[in-house]
Amino acid sequence: MSNTLWTTPVQAAGKVIRAVGAIGGVPLELPAQYEHYVDNKKPEYLQKFPHGKIPALETADGFRIFESVPVARYVAGLAPNAGLLGSDPKSAALIDQWIHLAETEVDLYTSLIRGLVSGTVVPYNKPIHNTFAERQLRALKTLNAHLATRTFFVGERITLADIYIAGVLLRAVTVTVDASVRAELNHLIRHFETVVNQPQIKDIFGPIEYAEKALQYVPPPKEKKEPKPAAAPAPKAEKKPKEKEADEEEPDVPLEPKAKNPLDDLPKSTFNLEDWKRQYSNNDTRGAGGSLEWFYKNFDAQGFSVWRVDFKYNEELTQTFMSSNQVGGFFNRLEASRKYLFGSVGVLGATNNSIITGALILRGLDVQPVVEVAPDWESYSYKKLDLSNEEDKAFFEAALAWDLEIDGKKWADGKNFK
Repeated sequence: MSNTLWTTPVQAAGKVIRAVGAIGGVPLELPAQYEHYVDNKKPEYLQKFPHGKIPALETADGFRIFESVPVARYVAGLAPNAGLLGSDPKSAALIDQWIHLAETEVDLYTSLIRGLVSGTVVPYNKPIHNTFAERQLRALKTLNAHLATRTFFVGERITLADIYIAGVLLRAVTVTVDASVRAELNHLIRHFETVVNQPQIKDIFGPIEYAEKALQYVPPPKEKKEPKPAAAPAPKAEKKPKEKEADEEEPDVPLEPKAKNPLDDLPKSTFNLEDWKRQYSNNDTRGAGGSLEWFYKNFDAQGFSVWRVDFKYNEELTQTFMSSNQVGGFFNRLEASRKYLFGSVGVLGATNNSIITGALILRGLDVQPVVEVAPDWESYSYKKLDLSNEEDKAFFEAALAWDLEIDGKKWADGKNFK
């Protein structure tokens, strides 16, 4: 009996395991006949692999194991001289580290986005799509940065980490990692092409198909409804006494009232946020008659608060225009809090050396109830500003005037939430 790998020819995870076997010299055979969604539901398959998943491995001695990473690790372990699992506990741990990051922060979002845009997971939601794409891109940039000074992820030769991440990219470049994203990931794409073109495994991975544009949601066409024929006028019914009429319909269950935002229950404030937004839009920020002068005359520190907001992962920022687009995306996801919030947030610095920071004016004294409507709100840190403190006041005014400068980084671009 040979080592049988249950997979399909196109499954990326199966290709990873086959590539590991090829490099390690471990023979693996695919079943002579296998139809997915049919054979893996049969009792004889489920007896071997109770969850019915692929890839799954049955070895010559009857050992059985499923799930892609454990199978790949096991096969790599059968060829210790190939060095696919590292040379010591430290390198082995680093290999597992990079595999885990790629599995949970890249491959997961490839699957979720594919399911989202195809409508097979949940009804399509653009903010959720954006959040998934942003989280995946963050992980891809981490992988890319690590390879800036390295050929392989761990050590000086191919390991399981390199093969597994190539398999993850094999799926991603057809779904989410389109031409514009690949332009930001030059080191990672170079690594990907290095791995999949290794002579022992080139035929396994096959020709690579790159998506020019990421997979996008296409709404279904609206059905054209035929106009209903006009109904004949009904004869007027005789009016009955206005009591509780026997044929008056009442719902069996009272309709649930629309949920009220707790911010609407705060004590009435003398500060009108919409008036402030108009002042800010129609006047200079600084100087006599400017919007800041109006703000200080009218601000209600009991009903509103002022906050500094900072992006937590500035080391990941590259082009300033892309960082500005990120701010715009964050503001889009705050739409549900528009009546409670004003923001002025900018990108300070230059390409590959910038930060995102700014100021918020919001209803109430706590930031979370206002900003948590954005799925990525925790990617930012928030500090309440005390406008009686000169340093806090100077930061606030400069953020609103778009002339803020921090550690030599000058305001490059910005967005307002109004």
